[in-house]
Amino acid sequence: MGQPSSPPPPPPLPADGCQVRCAGCRMVLTVVTGLTEFVCPTCQLPQMLPPQLMQQPTAPSPGIDPTKIQLPCANCKAILNVPHGLPRFNCPQCQISLAVDLSKISQVLPHPLRPTLPLPPPEEVNEVAIEVEQEEDEGGLAGETFTDYRPPKLSIGPLHPDPVVETSSLSAVQPPEPTYDLRIKDELERSKTLSCLQIETLVYACQRHLQHLPSGERAGFFFGDGAGVGKGRTIAGLIWENWNHGRRKTLWVSVGSDLKFDARRDLDDVGATCIEVHALNKLSYSKLDSKAVGITEGVVFSTYSSLIASSERGRSRLQQLVQWFGKMDALIVFDECHKAKNLVPEAGGQPTKTGEAVLDIQARLPEARVIYCSATGASEPRNLGYMVRLGLWGPRTSFLDFRDFLGAMVKGGVGALELVAMDMKARGMYVCRTLSYKGVEFEVVEVPLEAKMMEMYENAAKFWAHLRVELISAITILDNEKPSSSQVWRLYWASHQRFFRHVCMSAKVPAVVKLSQQALLENKCVVIGLQSTGEARTEEAITKYGLELDDFVSGPRELLLKFVEEHYPLPDKPDEPLAEESVKELQRKRHSATPGVSFAGRVRKVAKQEVESEEESEWESETDTEPETESDDEFEICNVCNFEGERKKLLQCSCCSQLVHPACLVPPIVEVISGDWSCYSCKEKTEEFLRARQAYYEELLKRYERALKRKLEFLEIIRSLDLPNNPLDDIVDQLGGPDKVAEITGRRGMLVRASDGKGVTYQARNTKDVTMEMVNMHEKQLFMSGKKLVAIISEAGSAGVSLQADRRAVNQRRRVHLTLELPWSADRAIQQFGRTHRSNQTSAPEYRLLFTNLGGERRFASIVAKRLESLGALTQGDRRAGPSLSAYNYDSAFAKKALMNLYKGLMELEPLAIVPPGCSSEIPETIEEFVTEGRAALHSVGIIRDLVPGNEKEGGKVSGRIVDSDMNDVGRFLNRLLGLPPGIQNRLFELFVGIFDLLIQRARIEGHLDSGIVDVKANTIELLGAPKTVHVDNMSGASTVLFTFTLDRGMTWEAASSLFEEKQKDDAGSSNSGFYESRREWMGKRHYLLAVENSDSGVYKIFRPNLGESIREMTLTELKEKYRKLSALEKARKGWEGEYGVSSKQCMHGPNCKLGSFCSTGRRLQEVNILGGLILPVWGTVEKALSKQVRQSHKRIRVVRIETTSDSQRIVGFLIPNAAVPTVLQDLAWVHEIDDE
Repeated sequence: MGQPSSPPPPPPLPADGCQVRCAGCRMVLTVVTGLTEFVCPTCQLPQMLPPQLMQQPTAPSPGIDPTKIQLPCANCKAILNVPHGLPRFNCPQCQISLAVDLSKISQVLPHPLRPTLPLPPPEEVNEVAIEVEQEEDEGGLAGETFTDYRPPKLSIGPLHPDPVVETSSLSAVQPPEPTYDLRIKDELERSKTLSCLQIETLVYACQRHLQHLPSGERAGFFFGDGAGVGKGRTIAGLIWENWNHGRRKTLWVSVGSDLKFDARRDLDDVGATCIEVHALNKLSYSKLDSKAVGITEGVVFSTYSSLIASSERGRSRLQQLVQWFGKMDALIVFDECHKAKNLVPEAGGQPTKTGEAVLDIQARLPEARVIYCSATGASEPRNLGYMVRLGLWGPRTSFLDFRDFLGAMVKGGVGALELVAMDMKARGMYVCRTLSYKGVEFEVVEVPLEAKMMEMYENAAKFWAHLRVELISAITILDNEKPSSSQVWRLYWASHQRFFRHVCMSAKVPAVVKLSQQALLENKCVVIGLQSTGEARTEEAITKYGLELDDFVSGPRELLLKFVEEHYPLPDKPDEPLAEESVKELQRKRHSATPGVSFAGRVRKVAKQEVESEEESEWESETDTEPETESDDEFEICNVCNFEGERKKLLQCSCCSQLVHPACLVPPIVEVISGDWSCYSCKEKTEEFLRARQAYYEELLKRYERALKRKLEFLEIIRSLDLPNNPLDDIVDQLGGPDKVAEITGRRGMLVRASDGKGVTYQARNTKDVTMEMVNMHEKQLFMSGKKLVAIISEAGSAGVSLQADRRAVNQRRRVHLTLELPWSADRAIQQFGRTHRSNQTSAPEYRLLFTNLGGERRFASIVAKRLESLGALTQGDRRAGPSLSAYNYDSAFAKKALMNLYKGLMELEPLAIVPPGCSSEIPETIEEFVTEGRAALHSVGIIRDLVPGNEKEGGKVSGRIVDSDMNDVGRFLNRLLGLPPGIQNRLFELFVGIFDLLIQRARIEGHLDSGIVDVKANTIELLGAPKTVHVDNMSGASTVLFTFTLDRGMTWEAASSLFEEKQKDDAGSSNSGFYESRREWMGKRHYLLAVENSDSGVYKIFRPNLGESIREMTLTELKEKYRKLSALEKARKGWEGEYGVSSKQCMHGPNCKLGSFCSTGRRLQEVNILGGLILPVWGTVEKALSKQVRQSHKRIRVVRIETTSDSQRIVGFLIPNAAVPTVLQDLAWVHEIDDE
């Protein structure tokens, strides 16, 4: 058989590379070997080799040395690595002497006739360049968050009475040109009732209402000013403007019916005294314009609750309003529109009726002029679902529907959220200003548990663990007919979380009282914010114990009592057994249903009876014609002897109904039986049944009594536990009682300590002079007038309430706002903060956010922190706009990965990413002890299941499992942590946070961390050439623009030495600060830097000659490992100036960098391209274009903010890498030339 033919050889390549055709000018170019990206020298088009021509490096097989030739041993056949040119050698396996015959292995050598060229030396890796490249990929430094705000394109009206600011991101976006002419402009200029920024809102809202969306509906406007700016008066001005245009029907929807009085006040303030305000909840369900109601014009004021209400006859308020409006283009104002959120809930949830009603009325009134008004209208993009009139999705947009829009926002991360707000402002559909935070103080106060509270908490944690074990054993003895135990466990964990949440609140009461008393001594007043008042537990206790109690009600105790009383799994209490006669009667009834059939032989005798029925039928047919002389019932057959006898001479058993001769029985019966008689068999069976039944009953009764006894014992234990009182009652009592504290909550009654100090009494909050409906307004007036200097507010009672240091109020003391309980959502937190920070105030408030030092309580903070970040991003264009709680945000993908590593580490499935707290890697026993303790703790709270210690055969490995749904459920982990003793709870939490921080750090280094908007910093930033328009929005006229900037990022020697001298004066003791040079050389050169110690953190701030201030800080250990301190300043100066000069023209990779002029790593002078203006419509196109880039960091979307040095022009947009500019422009189908000629 012949040898198989070899494949044809590839076409010969040029000795120095390959030839390709330029994608631009179509010229044939020669590309040197190893270069994948290049620039055409003719048309200057940057491009890259096709994948087919790229030399893909192949990893050598294990044991193969690619620098040597592989030959088989002639004896043992082992594959050997033989150096080129070695003629003889010994096999290392069999030690046989071998010789290389080049004539027989010529096919192995590439060119046997010419000597083998030596391999090129390995490429020198510049570690500093890699470090700088990673820093540049991270983005820039965080700059200022807010800038002062004044309307950029309008000058009508007076300045706002208080300083107003806008986030730096939003300030970088210019709104469209105002074209609308207000009809009430002259009146407003005379009265000066609205400020310039409020008038600006009127102009843009009315201008937006002149437009229609592609769907045919009238466009809407989003009014997102912060709490206290004056949204109510602006809405009143908008109503007055529409009234003057003949549009005299308005629907004003808000959160509370008492805000109707504020609406009336705002209308009067702007001069609209002729417009009547009608409360919808006070009107009948008849037609509003009917004679019975008589409302033909004016403002209908409704709450969101009224909007979804309906009468008993099925008439809805929604239909009533739609009928009233008809086809008019009337005004609809959704004030505090965050109440309509959750129209598109999380997976598995249901849309709220409020959200559906808001969506429905917009659909039924397509010509309505819609206003969305809220400082927290979109705490996350999902809650934008009801804002259909903004036109962000739908026909002729980048997104087919809201779910498509939502998917893009979720994928885009924080950067996408921040761009939504800027995009809306650029289109003229959104304004968002907020009161200046100048003077406002935010402080997170960590409250350590006192010794008594620590003991109380540990005892409570042990009790809950004991209760869990008890429930497990109690559930196992339940009958199969009992409902599933999942209900019990669901209630158990819900009560568990609520219990420890109450305890955490109570633990902060001493700190709240102390901070409040301190504030009062400093001539300030106090506002305490909480969410839950504990009214339900209090009312349950009053119902059980009466109106007079020995002490305040303990919410945790009542919650525990309620759970155990109602949900402790008890077996059914057995019913009393039937009497003996009743048993006989029951058996007789059973037998009478099938005569002659016994219990034991029912089936057999029935079958026999059916067989005999045929013969019996024949006998009956034969005798049927004969006259009937006597009854068939007079003769029966004895069941013992089977002989016939007279019926009256036979005995019949009252149980089984069998008939027998008295003489056939053993022993025979000779006396006359007058009453009921039972055969011996039935009598024995009945007695045996009665005995067995009695024993069974007694066993069931004992089991029930034992379970009931255990339940009662647990109830007694609960009553004996030392648990804290209701925090609200406790705080009011310790701060002087109801006479000193104004309570603005939703509860109807409260417990008040008796005058003699013995016991407490339940009493209603209102008095004879004040109705329950007005009690909160009365309490507010007492606080604002200074008669009470402490106010406690809850969400239910404080909606729309103003408690700031108002210039018009008597009480102008500075407010100290304490959050005893942080709200569950960020929008609620912002709403609560807005009660004390509003316009026309003499001083800004102090905010104190209180947390215990328990790791588990951070669960509540983590939820709000995530919402605060996204809320700041969405409604203000900068996620740093809200109070800083990012350290408590553990609701992220990185947290889920950290939790998975923690679980697998404790289950010994993979090593822990860090050494657990309190352990040492040098002492493995400490880690083993922690892992064992951690496993036991997580097993006690139901995370680890079926935990069984391993035997010697298994190496002592513990067997157990964690269900898949728990492996990445951070919320459940933090919830369950609450139920652990503080010691192990905090250690587990520290381990979780340590792993979490490590993953964040790695992601930042690898360029996978979404940092949102970052600032591009440099010494000089100037615009290069004229900006180029690449896209125009047809409706608003807003455009997408490509900007090119030149940057000088370097730091001169004079600036560096001056900075060092200043730091030396400030920190005389910092001996390690100074100039350093790298320990290694690259291409014969070293890198230089200035390290300055940060006294706060102990790490070192880095300054480089080519980059200036570095983002990343270094520890002293890392600094000394990589760099060497220079004592001679002259040497430092020469090295610094040399690197400063070289970096102006080339990158840190040197003159032979593969990317050539496109590489900007460490280059001092740079060109940066920013795609700014209207971004959202081109988001997908840009993302697709960037995905084609080779460098990984260039593939992801990065949103940056840049400000020119000379004229302070601020631009926010996408950072487009230089190599990606042609691709982006081509994908955007831009038809203009790149360079103007």
